[in-house]
Parts: sequence; structure tokens; C-alpha cells
Amino acid sequence: MTSPAPALSTPVLGTGAGLPFVLASDREILVGRGAVEAVAISVRDGLVERAGSVLRDAQGDGSRHPAVLVGAIPFDSADPAHLIRPERLESLPGDTPLWSAASPNGAEQAQLDLRVAADPPRSGYAAAVARALTRFGQADGLRKVVLARSLVVESERPIEPGRILTRLRRDRSATTFLVPLPDDDGVRSRLLVGASPELLLSKQGQVVLSHPLAGSARRSSDPLEDALAAARLEASEKDRREHAAVVEWVVDRLRPFCRQLEIPAGPSLVSTETMWHLGTRIEGVLRDQAISSLELAAALHPTPAVCGQPPEAAAAAIAELESFDRGYFGGAVGWCDATGDGRWLVTIRCAEIRDTTARLYAGAGIVAGSDPDAETAETSAKFAALLRALGVDEEGRALVLE
Repeated sequence: MTSPAPALSTPVLGTGAGLPFVLASDREILVGRGAVEAVAISVRDGLVERAGSVLRDAQGDGSRHPAVLVGAIPFDSADPAHLIRPERLESLPGDTPLWSAASPNGAEQAQLDLRVAADPPRSGYAAAVARALTRFGQADGLRKVVLARSLVVESERPIEPGRILTRLRRDRSATTFLVPLPDDDGVRSRLLVGASPELLLSKQGQVVLSHPLAGSARRSSDPLEDALAAARLEASEKDRREHAAVVEWVVDRLRPFCRQLEIPAGPSLVSTETMWHLGTRIEGVLRDQAISSLELAAALHPTPAVCGQPPEAAAAAIAELESFDRGYFGGAVGWCDATGDGRWLVTIRCAEIRDTTARLYAGAGIVAGSDPDAETAETSAKFAALLRALGVDEEGRALVLE
């Protein structure tokens, strides 16, 4: 990593050409600008090995460019990742403004007139959940599947990420991200934006940390109802069972790499502005400090929190029951340097922007005892952060925001 830079007098997202990679936590904003080279192969085809080779060469070539890779890994391990070695990397204080409140042409961007279409509609998603429940107990051993649905938001003018990121940054319990993606048709630029509350894996020296989330409930603006929602989640047998399975998965995959693991006896409540989650902070000490954060993230991905169990059966159910390609949703976004240190977030609470269109994603973990209507409502709750950032609700009605 480069040394922290002094706070900028201008925002991270200014009016210059090209948008940077941004990973903004409460304490630090990591900004990668430009691209020296790219790594665009899948986990299945050797992403970890290729990335390691690029970072070793970068460290040894005396280049003025940092020996770091930043970017995103898709949900499907057979799809190519998008990692770049930036020309310049800056570590900025967490209170550095992200946006100048101006669009690239220098004018204040007015609230967009947006149209929202569900893919699938709520009734279709509930039906998919019901179909998933009939698969449990069959020969493939399916015990859990995370089913997602999507909202497609369309505008007559380009959807610029600045206002979205600024609004997402108001919730400091999540890490905000912006990843410029390769053009897929040579015409429309693509951006991955979001604010993830879930740490897949971080590594600093020998110390590794993972903080899986599974089990969720919508928050309420009424303090009493909000407290009751948290209490119901904490006491829910279904949600605690779902959460324990994710923790077991993470521990089983970290254990071969670690000489020490600390696992709490039970989950804790984790809150964002819109959701309550059950979370468990898992901390370990590596046997070999040379193991990279990318290798560890690849070993964990995809966790049962975004796929299911067993993973092969869950992936087959997802392919059958979902009506769209997840792309980077349910993948990972983050960075890894030449020492192996790095930080990777699970790519949830996100949207892919293509010029005048934004596709939002949200999923829910389906296990025995799940209720299709309740799971549908959970996905609506998880859409709330991105919809609020866009200034519209799920039905396409404009929201009154600051």
C-alpha cells in the first residue's frame, strides 16, 4: 500500500475524465486512478495465480506505479474477474468528500425522472421461493439457497454515480464502493456502485478477519418497533440456524490456513440504516504470512450467505430459478497488494449502472421454514438503501430527500 496522502481540497469524484476505483470505509477512502494493466480471468481459470504473478513482477520492476490490484470478482467463479493495477493509489481520510455535487458538465444534477421495473415481479419471486422449498430433501441434498431478484431503474438522462455515492456514505456502518467496469458492447460504460456491510476477508500481516452476515430484519423508524424487530431477529431459530451454517462454512475454509482462530459462541446484532443482521466476527492468525488476501477470499467465495448449501446444488437452483445473470452481485470487491495484505467486501447492496439504466440486486436466504411472502419483503427492505440513494421507491415514486 502507498503512504496515506493528505486530505484533498477537492472531492474524490471531480469533473475530470474517467472515474476512479473507490472503496470508502468510515476511517479511510482508498482511491485508485488509471490502469497500468488488468487481470481479467476467472477464479476457476487461475485468477489467484495470475494476480500473484502480476504483483510479484510489479514489486520487482522498480515501477513508480503501486504493486496493488483493485477491483471486483463476479458471483460465478467461471466468469472473469475485473482487477486492475492502478497508475496511482491514494489513501485518504474517511471524511474526505466524495463528490462536488456537480455533474461532469459542471452543473448541479437535478433529480432524475426514474422508472422502476421488477425482474421478476414480487409475485414471481414469491413463486420462485415456493419452488425452492419443494427442492429441499431431494437427492442433491439442498439445505439452503439464496434467491435474488432485481429492479431495473431507467432514466432519460445518464445516471451519474456522485449523488448515489454521497447518499450511501451517510450510512457509515457500510463500506461504499465504485468500480468502473469494462464496456460490454463498446458503447455504454458500466459502473458497479454500492455500500456493503459485510466483510468477506481482510488480511494484515498474519492477522485475518471475516465478518459474515446471515439472518436479517427490516429496521423501523419507530424506536419501539425497531427494538422489537432486533429482538425478534436475535431470538429467531430459523435465522440463527441460517447464520450458524454460514459461520461453519467460513471457519472450515479458514482453518487449514490458520494456526489460531477465535470464534464467538454466538452471533451479535449488526445494524445499518435500513437493516438488522446477525453477524459473527471471526479472527485468525495465519500459519504462513505469504498467503494472500485474494487467495483467502477465493477460498471463501461464494459463502452460503450469497449462494447456499451445498454450493453445487444451490448454484444449480439459482440458475434454474433466477431470471437474470447476477454478474458481480454476490461476488467480492476490494484490493490486494504484493505483500498479500488486502480487504474484500461481499458485493451486496449494489447496482450496476449502464448509462441511463441501473440494475439493483437483493437476495434472501431460503431454508426449511421460509415463508415466500416474508422473504419477498426482506428483499424489498434490502433494496431500500440503493433506492433511497437514487431518490425513488420500489414503485417508481419520487422520494423527498435532503
